[in-house]
Amino acid sequence: MSNRAGTTAAVPPTGGPPTSGVRRIHLPQKLRNIELALLLVACGINAGAIVLVQLGALGAVDTQLILLGVGLSVLVIGLHVAMRFVARDADPFLLPIATVLNGIGIAEIYRIDIAFGDAGWDSAAVRQIAWSAIAIVAAIAVILIVRNHRVLFKYTYLSGLVAVLLLLLPLVPGLGREINGARVWIGIGDIATFQPGEIAKIALAVFFAGYLVRNRDSLSMVGTKFLGMRFPRARDLGPLLVVWALSMSVIVFQRDLGTALLYFGLFLVMLYVATSRLSWVLLGLGLFFAGAIVASQTLGYVNARFDNWLNAFDQDIYDAVGGSFQLVQGLFGLANGGLIGTGLGQGRPDITPVPQSDYIIASLGEELGLAGLFAIFMLYALLVARGFRIGFAGQDDFGKLLGVGLAFVVALQVFIVVGGVTRVIPLTGLTTPFLAAGGSSLVANWIIVALLLRLSDTVRNHPRLVIDG
Repeated sequence: MSNRAGTTAAVPPTGGPPTSGVRRIHLPQKLRNIELALLLVACGINAGAIVLVQLGALGAVDTQLILLGVGLSVLVIGLHVAMRFVARDADPFLLPIATVLNGIGIAEIYRIDIAFGDAGWDSAAVRQIAWSAIAIVAAIAVILIVRNHRVLFKYTYLSGLVAVLLLLLPLVPGLGREINGARVWIGIGDIATFQPGEIAKIALAVFFAGYLVRNRDSLSMVGTKFLGMRFPRARDLGPLLVVWALSMSVIVFQRDLGTALLYFGLFLVMLYVATSRLSWVLLGLGLFFAGAIVASQTLGYVNARFDNWLNAFDQDIYDAVGGSFQLVQGLFGLANGGLIGTGLGQGRPDITPVPQSDYIIASLGEELGLAGLFAIFMLYALLVARGFRIGFAGQDDFGKLLGVGLAFVVALQVFIVVGGVTRVIPLTGLTTPFLAAGGSSLVANWIIVALLLRLSDTVRNHPRLVIDG
């Protein structure tokens, strides 16, 4: 049986004592060595991106920001070292992927700062580096404190309460902040604002996983069969209706369509994984689309989003305050990038409003082109695929649901952002994970990576039987 050090003894099929043929497999050490090699490549890519931005936009190299990036690299290596002691079996690809996405985002934000003439110590890029450091430290803390993901199962309902409180914080007078029409931020005086909903999505994933494990039988086995599918009883619709009402409340009171879609989509996917019943998905989609249609007809904010989406190139919509100017400029930027882009530091992403946050994808698409965006999307796809693999390989139902939920929330957020920027769906204002400027998003997504690393370590650490031929 394999032990923590990765030693595997040949065990007879009868379950008797180990035979004389014994193989020693240093799998944990190998995994961490692969991770270290990939981390060094990721740090090199990040440093190269900053240098290319400086050469393209300034024609010279400034070492100050590069030194700050080196500091981030040291923190990432510190997380790697911590995993060598407390998570030796963790997935070797998650940390390098998150590192390179974070670094590419910093490089593009720095490029936009240069375009705005604001590349000093109070620039958005320096703030992003500071938030990245905080986020990586938070990930290290999660790895060190949460030694087994199953301990989170004990705090199922506490996690749900924490999520609700976090969602209510922006509505507290004097604490909440309204930015660009959405009331999803909190702040005290001149202190930097924070979006508690980003942390709430992690608490909701823990709550949904724990709740569905406890109530899976009643949600999956009982119901009425119709058109070849088993639909739940009316009295079992309570959880779906509660989450739907919560999502609609986010639209009404916080004016945030993207966050509402993110929370409801997360619950639907975890509910489907827990029950394997497609009827839940159909009911959930029906509820959400019905709510969205009603909201678009009754709420001016939602109606304007749909109008900007459907009639983006209408001159009246384009010129209106809060109209489709941002959406159209982003599309023009993507078109200007073409297949291979203008090159880092040589585009005009600053023409699009808020290019460093909401429209970081359009900014990168202009300078890296379609090929560069595909490379970024493949990194996201690999990150999500590894998360799904970790979840489905788990030996316990809670870990399975938590892994799938955490991976899916990243996938859905990327889809919502990219879909809005490319006019596939209405623009929502969510941040692109790891890339976009925003401290709360960085902290939340690095915590997600840390939890997936912990899950993967637990999954890989199960005893295995290897017969030595």
